[in-house]
Amino acid sequence: MIIFSKVLLNPKEYINHHLKNFQFDLKTLKFLNIYDKNDSFFILNCDSLFFSFFLGLIFIFFFYHISKNLNCWIPGKLQSCVEISVDFIEKYVKEIYPYKKNILIAPLSLTIFIWVFLMNFMDLLPIDLFPFLFKYFFNVSTIKIVPSTDINIVFSLSLGVFFLILFYNISSKGIINFLKSLFFKPFNHIIFSFFNFFLEFTSLISKPLSLGLRLFGNMYSGEMIFILISAFLPWWIQWILTVPWAIFHILVIFLQAFIFMILTIIYLSMAVEKH
Repeated sequence: MIIFSKVLLNPKEYINHHLKNFQFDLKTLKFLNIYDKNDSFFILNCDSLFFSFFLGLIFIFFFYHISKNLNCWIPGKLQSCVEISVDFIEKYVKEIYPYKKNILIAPLSLTIFIWVFLMNFMDLLPIDLFPFLFKYFFNVSTIKIVPSTDINIVFSLSLGVFFLILFYNISSKGIINFLKSLFFKPFNHIIFSFFNFFLEFTSLISKPLSLGLRLFGNMYSGEMIFILISAFLPWWIQWILTVPWAIFHILVIFLQAFIFMILTIIYLSMAVEKH
Protein backbone atom coordinates (compact mmCIF):
# COMPACT_ATOMS: atom_id res chain seq x y z
CA MET A 1 0.00 0.00 0.00
CA ILE A 2 1.34 3.40 -0.98
CA ILE A 3 0.35 6.23 1.35
CA PHE A 4 0.37 9.72 -0.10
CA SER A 5 1.94 12.68 1.67
CA LYS A 6 -0.12 14.28 4.41
CA VAL A 7 -2.23 17.25 3.46
CA LEU A 8 -2.83 18.28 7.08
CA LEU A 9 0.29 18.93 9.14
CA ASN A 10 -1.33 18.41 12.55
CA PRO A 11 -1.51 14.63 13.26
CA LYS A 12 -4.67 15.02 15.37
CA GLU A 13 -6.47 16.90 12.60
CA TYR A 14 -5.17 14.41 10.05
CA ILE A 15 -6.55 11.44 12.01
CA ASN A 16 -9.91 13.12 12.63
CA HIS A 17 -10.11 14.02 8.97
CA HIS A 18 -9.77 10.38 7.91
CA LEU A 19 -12.19 9.08 10.56
CA LYS A 20 -14.99 11.48 9.62
CA ASN A 21 -17.70 10.37 7.19
CA PHE A 22 -19.22 12.54 4.51
CA GLN A 23 -22.65 12.99 6.05
CA PHE A 24 -26.06 14.33 5.09
CA ASP A 25 -28.54 15.50 7.73
CA LEU A 26 -32.07 14.50 6.75
CA LYS A 27 -33.49 16.86 9.35
CA THR A 28 -31.87 20.05 8.07
CA LEU A 29 -31.38 18.74 4.49
CA LYS A 30 -27.76 19.81 4.29
CA PHE A 31 -24.33 18.19 4.06
CA LEU A 32 -22.11 18.34 7.12
CA ASN A 33 -18.45 19.30 7.08
CA ILE A 34 -15.70 18.08 9.37
CA TYR A 35 -16.24 20.85 11.92
CA ASP A 36 -20.00 20.42 12.27
CA LYS A 37 -21.06 18.77 15.52
CA ASN A 38 -24.44 17.14 15.05
CA ASP A 39 -25.89 14.37 17.21
CA SER A 40 -29.08 14.01 15.19
CA PHE A 41 -30.31 10.48 14.56
CA PHE A 42 -31.37 11.30 11.00
CA ILE A 43 -27.92 11.38 9.42
CA LEU A 44 -26.75 9.39 6.42
CA ASN A 45 -23.11 8.43 5.89
CA CYS A 46 -23.16 9.13 2.17
CA ASP A 47 -19.68 7.79 1.46
CA SER A 48 -20.35 4.41 3.11
CA LEU A 49 -23.67 4.05 1.29
CA PHE A 50 -22.16 5.05 -2.05
CA PHE A 51 -19.19 2.69 -1.92
CA SER A 52 -21.33 -0.16 -0.56
CA PHE A 53 -23.80 0.07 -3.44
CA PHE A 54 -21.02 0.72 -5.95
CA LEU A 55 -19.09 -2.40 -4.91
CA GLY A 56 -22.32 -4.40 -4.87
CA LEU A 57 -23.07 -3.32 -8.44
CA ILE A 58 -19.54 -4.25 -9.52
CA PHE A 59 -20.06 -7.72 -8.06
CA ILE A 60 -23.48 -8.15 -9.74
CA PHE A 61 -22.46 -6.94 -13.19
CA PHE A 62 -19.18 -8.86 -13.15
CA PHE A 63 -20.81 -12.18 -12.29
CA TYR A 64 -23.70 -11.47 -14.67
CA HIS A 65 -21.30 -10.75 -17.52
CA ILE A 66 -19.37 -13.96 -16.86
CA SER A 67 -22.57 -16.03 -16.68
CA LYS A 68 -23.72 -14.69 -20.05
CA ASN A 69 -20.39 -15.43 -21.74
CA LEU A 70 -19.59 -18.90 -20.45
CA ASN A 71 -17.16 -21.04 -22.40
CA CYS A 72 -17.46 -24.69 -21.39
CA TRP A 73 -14.46 -25.79 -23.45
CA ILE A 74 -11.81 -23.12 -22.91
CA PRO A 75 -12.73 -21.03 -19.84
CA GLY A 76 -10.89 -17.75 -19.48
CA LYS A 77 -9.11 -16.54 -16.39
CA LEU A 78 -12.07 -14.50 -15.15
CA GLN A 79 -14.48 -17.38 -15.69
CA SER A 80 -12.13 -19.75 -13.87
CA CYS A 81 -11.92 -17.30 -10.98
CA VAL A 82 -15.72 -17.15 -10.73
CA GLU A 83 -16.05 -20.94 -10.95
CA ILE A 84 -13.47 -21.42 -8.19
CA SER A 85 -15.36 -18.94 -5.99
CA VAL A 86 -18.69 -20.69 -6.60
CA ASP A 87 -17.23 -24.16 -5.95
CA PHE A 88 -15.49 -22.85 -2.83
CA ILE A 89 -18.76 -21.51 -1.39
CA GLU A 90 -20.81 -24.53 -2.46
CA LYS A 91 -18.42 -26.89 -0.70
CA TYR A 92 -18.94 -25.22 2.68
CA VAL A 93 -22.69 -24.86 2.17
CA LYS A 94 -23.02 -28.61 1.56
CA GLU A 95 -20.89 -29.44 4.61
CA ILE A 96 -22.52 -27.04 7.06
CA TYR A 97 -26.11 -26.97 5.76
CA PRO A 98 -26.88 -30.69 5.28
CA TYR A 99 -30.66 -30.32 5.00
CA LYS A 100 -33.02 -30.31 2.06
CA LYS A 101 -32.01 -28.16 -0.88
CA ASN A 102 -32.42 -24.45 -0.23
CA ILE A 103 -32.18 -22.11 -3.21
CA LEU A 104 -31.25 -19.12 -1.00
CA ILE A 105 -28.35 -20.32 1.16
CA ALA A 106 -25.66 -20.73 -1.52
CA PRO A 107 -26.39 -17.44 -3.40
CA LEU A 108 -26.67 -15.61 -0.08
CA SER A 109 -23.33 -17.02 1.10
CA LEU A 110 -21.64 -16.12 -2.19
CA THR A 111 -23.04 -12.58 -2.06
CA ILE A 112 -21.94 -12.05 1.54
CA PHE A 113 -18.44 -13.39 0.92
CA ILE A 114 -17.72 -11.40 -2.27
CA TRP A 115 -19.43 -8.21 -1.11
CA VAL A 116 -17.72 -8.13 2.29
CA PHE A 117 -14.39 -9.01 0.67
CA LEU A 118 -14.73 -6.11 -1.79
CA MET A 119 -15.62 -3.68 1.01
CA ASN A 120 -12.65 -4.88 3.05
CA PHE A 121 -10.34 -4.69 0.02
CA MET A 122 -10.89 -0.93 -0.17
CA ASP A 123 -8.68 -0.67 2.92
CA LEU A 124 -5.64 -1.51 0.77
CA LEU A 125 -6.06 1.57 -1.43
CA PRO A 126 -3.96 4.67 -0.66
CA ILE A 127 -5.36 6.57 2.31
CA ASP A 128 -5.09 10.06 0.80
CA LEU A 129 -5.97 9.22 -2.80
CA PHE A 130 -9.78 9.32 -2.69
CA PRO A 131 -10.00 12.22 -0.20
CA PHE A 132 -7.76 14.22 -2.55
CA LEU A 133 -9.81 13.31 -5.65
CA PHE A 134 -13.16 14.05 -4.01
CA LYS A 135 -11.83 17.32 -2.66
CA TYR A 136 -10.44 18.32 -6.04
CA PHE A 137 -13.42 17.34 -8.23
CA PHE A 138 -16.43 17.61 -5.87
CA ASN A 139 -15.17 19.90 -3.08
CA VAL A 140 -15.95 17.19 -0.49
CA SER A 141 -13.90 17.82 2.64
CA THR A 142 -14.10 14.32 4.17
CA ILE A 143 -14.54 10.87 2.68
CA LYS A 144 -14.21 7.29 3.96
CA ILE A 145 -13.93 4.60 1.33
CA VAL A 146 -14.01 1.44 3.49
CA PRO A 147 -17.68 0.62 4.19
CA SER A 148 -16.83 -2.22 6.58
CA THR A 149 -15.23 0.30 8.98
CA ASP A 150 -18.64 1.96 9.36
CA ILE A 151 -20.59 0.40 12.25
CA ASN A 152 -23.87 1.23 10.47
CA ILE A 153 -22.97 -0.82 7.40
CA VAL A 154 -21.74 -3.91 9.23
CA PHE A 155 -24.74 -3.97 11.57
CA SER A 156 -27.08 -3.57 8.60
CA LEU A 157 -25.57 -6.75 7.17
CA SER A 158 -25.72 -8.59 10.48
CA LEU A 159 -29.32 -7.49 11.09
CA GLY A 160 -30.25 -8.83 7.66
CA VAL A 161 -28.81 -12.19 8.68
CA PHE A 162 -30.63 -11.94 12.03
CA PHE A 163 -34.00 -11.48 10.34
CA LEU A 164 -33.29 -14.54 8.20
CA ILE A 165 -32.48 -16.50 11.37
CA LEU A 166 -35.86 -15.54 12.82
CA PHE A 167 -37.61 -16.34 9.54
CA TYR A 168 -36.10 -19.81 9.26
CA ASN A 169 -36.74 -20.55 12.92
CA ILE A 170 -40.41 -19.71 12.55
CA SER A 171 -40.87 -21.33 9.12
CA SER A 172 -39.21 -24.60 10.12
CA LYS A 173 -40.59 -24.95 13.66
CA GLY A 174 -43.72 -22.83 13.58
CA ILE A 175 -44.37 -19.79 15.73
CA ILE A 176 -45.66 -21.84 18.68
CA ASN A 177 -42.70 -24.23 18.78
CA PHE A 178 -40.29 -21.35 18.30
CA LEU A 179 -41.72 -19.56 21.34
CA LYS A 180 -41.63 -22.82 23.28
CA SER A 181 -37.94 -23.19 22.46
CA LEU A 182 -37.35 -19.78 24.02
CA PHE A 183 -39.15 -20.57 27.28
CA PHE A 184 -38.56 -24.33 27.70
CA LYS A 185 -34.93 -24.74 26.67
CA PRO A 186 -32.59 -25.96 28.10
CA PHE A 187 -34.66 -26.76 31.24
CA ASN A 188 -38.04 -28.17 30.26
CA HIS A 189 -40.06 -26.93 33.21
CA ILE A 190 -42.35 -23.96 33.74
CA ILE A 191 -40.40 -22.89 36.84
CA PHE A 192 -37.31 -22.18 34.73
CA SER A 193 -39.18 -20.39 31.91
CA PHE A 194 -37.83 -16.92 32.79
CA PHE A 195 -34.30 -18.25 33.19
CA ASN A 196 -34.60 -20.17 29.90
CA PHE A 197 -35.88 -17.09 28.08
CA PHE A 198 -32.98 -15.01 29.40
CA LEU A 199 -30.44 -17.59 28.16
CA GLU A 200 -32.06 -18.16 24.77
CA PHE A 201 -32.76 -14.49 24.09
CA THR A 202 -29.18 -13.58 24.99
CA SER A 203 -27.92 -16.33 22.68
CA LEU A 204 -30.18 -15.10 19.87
CA ILE A 205 -29.19 -11.45 20.19
CA SER A 206 -25.48 -12.29 20.46
CA LYS A 207 -25.46 -13.67 16.91
CA PRO A 208 -25.90 -10.37 15.01
CA LEU A 209 -23.77 -8.57 17.61
CA SER A 210 -20.88 -11.01 17.18
CA LEU A 211 -21.16 -10.86 13.38
CA GLY A 212 -21.12 -7.07 13.26
CA LEU A 213 -18.60 -6.33 16.00
CA ARG A 214 -16.08 -8.90 14.77
CA LEU A 215 -16.01 -7.48 11.25
CA PHE A 216 -16.10 -3.85 12.37
CA GLY A 217 -13.42 -4.27 15.06
CA ASN A 218 -10.91 -6.00 12.82
CA MET A 219 -11.34 -3.66 9.85
CA TYR A 220 -11.47 -0.47 11.92
CA SER A 221 -8.30 -1.37 13.81
CA GLY A 222 -6.54 -2.23 10.56
CA GLU A 223 -7.50 1.11 9.04
CA MET A 224 -6.38 2.93 12.20
CA ILE A 225 -2.90 1.43 11.91
CA PHE A 226 -2.57 2.70 8.33
CA ILE A 227 -3.77 6.16 9.41
CA LEU A 228 -1.40 6.31 12.38
CA ILE A 229 1.56 5.31 10.21
CA SER A 230 0.66 7.99 7.70
CA ALA A 231 0.05 10.62 10.39
CA PHE A 232 3.26 10.23 12.40
CA LEU A 233 5.87 9.11 9.87
CA PRO A 234 7.32 11.02 6.90
CA TRP A 235 6.19 9.77 3.51
CA TRP A 236 9.62 8.49 2.46
CA ILE A 237 9.84 5.97 5.33
CA GLN A 238 6.21 4.87 5.60
CA TRP A 239 6.68 1.91 3.25
CA ILE A 240 8.86 0.12 5.85
CA LEU A 241 5.76 -0.43 8.01
CA THR A 242 2.92 -0.18 5.52
CA VAL A 243 4.13 -2.85 3.09
CA PRO A 244 4.41 -5.66 5.70
CA TRP A 245 1.13 -4.60 7.30
CA ALA A 246 -0.63 -4.47 3.92
CA ILE A 247 0.61 -7.98 3.06
CA PHE A 248 -0.70 -9.26 6.39
CA HIS A 249 -3.92 -7.28 5.93
CA ILE A 250 -4.65 -9.16 2.69
CA LEU A 251 -5.11 -12.26 4.85
CA VAL A 252 -7.28 -10.29 7.30
CA ILE A 253 -9.70 -8.96 4.68
CA PHE A 254 -10.14 -12.44 3.20
CA LEU A 255 -10.48 -14.10 6.60
CA GLN A 256 -13.09 -11.63 7.87
CA ALA A 257 -15.25 -12.13 4.76
CA PHE A 258 -14.87 -15.89 5.13
CA ILE A 259 -15.81 -15.86 8.84
CA PHE A 260 -18.87 -13.68 8.21
CA MET A 261 -20.02 -16.12 5.51
CA ILE A 262 -19.33 -19.26 7.56
CA LEU A 263 -21.13 -17.95 10.64
CA THR A 264 -24.11 -16.98 8.49
CA ILE A 265 -24.37 -20.55 7.16
CA ILE A 266 -23.96 -22.00 10.66
CA TYR A 267 -26.63 -19.74 12.18
CA LEU A 268 -29.12 -20.52 9.41
CA SER A 269 -28.34 -24.23 9.73
CA MET A 270 -29.05 -24.04 13.46
CA ALA A 271 -32.30 -22.18 12.74
CA VAL A 272 -33.75 -25.04 10.65
CA GLU A 273 -32.39 -27.81 12.88
CA LYS A 274 -35.08 -30.06 14.30
CA HIS A 275 -34.86 -30.65 18.06
